[in-house]
Amino acid sequence: MISFPPRYRSALLHLSFWGVYFSFYFYQFGQDYTRRQVALGLLATVAFNAGLAYFNYFRLLPRLLRTRRLGEYLVLFAGPYAAVVALRVVADRYLLLTDMNRRFLYSAAHTWSVVVGVLFIVAFVSLLYFVTEWFALEARAKALENEKLTAELRYLKAQLNPHFLFNTLNNLYYLAYSRSERTPEVVATLAQMMRYMLDEANRPAVELNREIEYLTSYIQLEKLRLNSPIPITLTVAGQPAGRVVTPLIFMAFLENAFKHGVSTTSTQAWVRVHFDLTGSDCCYTVTNSKLPMPTARVSPAGTGLPNVRRRLALSYPGRHELQIEDRPHEYRIHLRLTL
Repeated sequence: MISFPPRYRSALLHLSFWGVYFSFYFYQFGQDYTRRQVALGLLATVAFNAGLAYFNYFRLLPRLLRTRRLGEYLVLFAGPYAAVVALRVVADRYLLLTDMNRRFLYSAAHTWSVVVGVLFIVAFVSLLYFVTEWFALEARAKALENEKLTAELRYLKAQLNPHFLFNTLNNLYYLAYSRSERTPEVVATLAQMMRYMLDEANRPAVELNREIEYLTSYIQLEKLRLNSPIPITLTVAGQPAGRVVTPLIFMAFLENAFKHGVSTTSTQAWVRVHFDLTGSDCCYTVTNSKLPMPTARVSPAGTGLPNVRRRLALSYPGRHELQIEDRPHEYRIHLRLTL
């Protein structure tokens, strides 16, 4: 289906109307008059009708909507309207007069038909004015909505970035405090992730490859912090090349998996992250162990889940499915995105 920009829709409506009007009457009167008579008569009719219709369209209707003075509008419209009716009657008698229709052209019936016809044309073009205004209003509403959604996405991402930085600095502080030899490695990984957040994560979309690399770096940071042989895996089935996603859309789920499912004191903890890209969709699954009570009472949703739900609604409306399962011994989230 062909879609026209709002500024062209009005012109297309007007051209279509006058094209249909001219074609209809050209065919109708072509049976009784010569082509030259029909063409001249229709050109004069269209000129007079269009002159009045667009005088009303561009001058009188905007004035009426601005002042809301109907009486003033009718007074201003009556003079040009009467003049066009008179010119139409005279033009018809001069251009379309034959021995067969002389009586009709000089009758009151013909005059009344012109009165009604001109009024109909003006009313129809006026209707186009309101249709055009509706198109313009719709375009402005969509522009405002897009601006609002963009601002909201920026706000949500601004909430996410300090949250990640705060968590990572805590990890870095722990390693530095314990005088870990891995502190320089953590700093280097953190610098790489911050570069990604500053350079790429502010874009509307990023390559899925880069997003997976970012998640891998985060997992590496967590492994360094934990400093224990906890099984943490990230696997990818399929080819991420050529796919793009909203940046940092997967991060909150991974953070929650470490926050609520992994502890330096638990030897049974584990985290599994899997991307399934074998089909047309991107399927992302995070599964993590449950910590012993009372820590397990903490909701796995965390404060980041409402944020990511809203981002999904804004970035993938009608194109995502999120499932969260609280099983006896594990938490599992499954996110499907239609890219």
